[in-house]
Amino acid sequence: MSWTPLRHRLEELPLILAGPILRKTETNSVTVWLALKNACQVKLKVYVTEEGLGKSQQAMIFEGSRQTVAVGQHLHIVAVTAKSINGHQLESGYVYLYDLSFQTIEEKSKKLTLKQALDNNLSYFEHGLPSFVLPPKNLNHLRIAQGSCRKPQGEGLDALPILDDLLQQYADDANRRLHQLFLTGDQVYADDVADPLLFAFTDLGNTLLGWEEKLPLVSSFVPPQQLKPGERSQVALHEAGLTAGLPKAAEAKSHLFSFGEYCATYLLFWSSTLWPRQFPSGQDIYQDHKLAKQWNKELRSLNSFVHTLYKVQRLLANVATYMIFDDHDISDDWYLNQEWCLRVLEKPLGKRIVQNGLLAYSLFQAWGNTPEQFTNEESGEKLLKLIPQWSESAGSDLIKEEAIASYLGLPPTDPKTGFPQMRQDGAYFILDTADHALKWHYTVRTHNYEIIVLDTRTHRGYPVPPAPTFAPPSLLSQTAFEQQIRIPLQQTKNNQEILATLIIAPTNLVSLQLIDWIQEQELKKGKVFKNDVGDAWNLNDSALANFLQVLFEQRQQVIVLSGDIHYGSTVRLEYQKSSEQNLNLLVQLTSSSLSNAELKTRLVHTKLKSLLPEPRRKWLVWFEPPEIKEIKSAKNSSIANSDAMYSIKWIKRQPSQIAFKNVSWLKSYQQSRQTRFGAIRKCLSLIWKNQWFQEGSEVVGLNNIGVIWFNCSVNIEVNQDLYWYAPWHPTTIVFSHYSVFLE
Repeated sequence: MSWTPLRHRLEELPLILAGPILRKTETNSVTVWLALKNACQVKLKVYVTEEGLGKSQQAMIFEGSRQTVAVGQHLHIVAVTAKSINGHQLESGYVYLYDLSFQTIEEKSKKLTLKQALDNNLSYFEHGLPSFVLPPKNLNHLRIAQGSCRKPQGEGLDALPILDDLLQQYADDANRRLHQLFLTGDQVYADDVADPLLFAFTDLGNTLLGWEEKLPLVSSFVPPQQLKPGERSQVALHEAGLTAGLPKAAEAKSHLFSFGEYCATYLLFWSSTLWPRQFPSGQDIYQDHKLAKQWNKELRSLNSFVHTLYKVQRLLANVATYMIFDDHDISDDWYLNQEWCLRVLEKPLGKRIVQNGLLAYSLFQAWGNTPEQFTNEESGEKLLKLIPQWSESAGSDLIKEEAIASYLGLPPTDPKTGFPQMRQDGAYFILDTADHALKWHYTVRTHNYEIIVLDTRTHRGYPVPPAPTFAPPSLLSQTAFEQQIRIPLQQTKNNQEILATLIIAPTNLVSLQLIDWIQEQELKKGKVFKNDVGDAWNLNDSALANFLQVLFEQRQQVIVLSGDIHYGSTVRLEYQKSSEQNLNLLVQLTSSSLSNAELKTRLVHTKLKSLLPEPRRKWLVWFEPPEIKEIKSAKNSSIANSDAMYSIKWIKRQPSQIAFKNVSWLKSYQQSRQTRFGAIRKCLSLIWKNQWFQEGSEVVGLNNIGVIWFNCSVNIEVNQDLYWYAPWHPTTIVFSHYSVFLE
């Protein structure tokens, strides 16, 4: 076997295991996240550049330092924030540089520069330092990217590296280069894991932590190494209560269980440093020919993913990146409905898996979103202090484990029933989380726009009896509506400088009509876990009515960014109250998936979908009690007896335009995967890849990444360009354009 365990190659690895990733970036502070193999005091410095072009480093203006958190013996994580040293603030229109230095805790005299601590170059300039810009003061210049759903073995080439080319193209132009990146869910897949990856995750996790977690099964405690790749479906279903394997058990065959596995997932998704030089082949692992063949197939997909990972590393180091979870970051269907909460959280292994996933999320994603929660004795900092003590006990300190669970927002277990504790919030039940639990939602504000990022998973409202436990939830409870939407919007309601309000809702408000129909049929049968029935807003009428009412109380126009659904699109929603003449407008911009295209999404991407275009649909809305009813015929279209009415229109996908051609890294990728086809298959492939056939009229169903920009010359126009790889020319990147006036 050619496999080399991490313990045999750890010494030769550089200090930085993942990162640097540029995170929350404002006029008065800059935060950078890293994962290191040794404990260090990390110093961050920010520099101005000559003429603001980024090419030549000049004076240092920001500085800050922080000690890493010992997550394990060989895993130390930090999000270090730099602030002004002379009262100056960062400004729009300039390219800034940052540098890092590392003083190891064990050897005080040993200091490393960023270049010494890295194994590759993350700069777009000759000086070798990463760079960034702030959002522009002129909304016409703003460039925001969004993407979701990134699975290494997902079909097609990862779309995230496309942004690296876009950023490189305008690296010295502060107005034209990318300003912010929002990853809107499923940054990692904890449930649908390739067998070779789990093989690596378990090895990496145990080695980096320095201990093996004892997973609580019903009959005994076992280390993750005993629960082998490809053999976890039944344990996930029966011992943990997870639904990721319903109805297809294979989708949970290598589900993550341990904390170390969750940590290793992020490290391999974001960096090539820890990737094994070579995985064992299927024949080395299995005697069964079918299992060996499946292993080798997954290996080929992983090779495609790692081929462009260096570009992802450079991208994340050079653009302010914000994230929010969706279900796969923890497990498929996570907190989908009350039934999921009851069946999973009442089982020791189920609760442990959720806690492990959330703890990893807090360290790898949430810390950089809201670094202010992780300092000055706030809840995040208290959590960070607990982690080294818990890790030193090899996960056996139950008091520390319980405190960690509380800060992560896991509900306590009811001692009488064994089920998670819930409490009533308005008309719904909610999970009974502690007041000091971390807040996963947050807001990003700049000169002329605001972005409100919603947590639609941990503050759901579950219908009370007599509704069944599988009933679709309200994705936000009554209190969550107030805290996450109404209050942030009220804070800037009278600010005339805010020209655009964007809300990130990881799951869609509006889906393809066929998807709606399928979910409605599944709901009637009580089969909700197969197609995520309850994750879309429109299956709970009162919740959607409330959502629209709260939004349009505060704003005339709103832009919603969304993912999850594995296709990209743009939808215009017009909303009118019966008591008002003015129309309200909501524009939903969806980008999905980065790396998880499916046969059904590839089909709707083509001309075939044009045979069944999305119709313009209308609904009536009542406020008390909240209710929505679709208008099926013209005679029922009167708004007179309702409180409001809304309609949706799918914006046409314009013909693709070339963004980049003869892309060198695509050439090397194509050369590495050349396959010989028979004559018939080759002919069918040519027909399928034909450009005319691929030019669908509504959605982008191939792997894609979205870039959002505005045109404010007369009325404000919001635009989304969805970038994807052209099947008819394998070394070409194209984009599909969508535009909507906010009037």
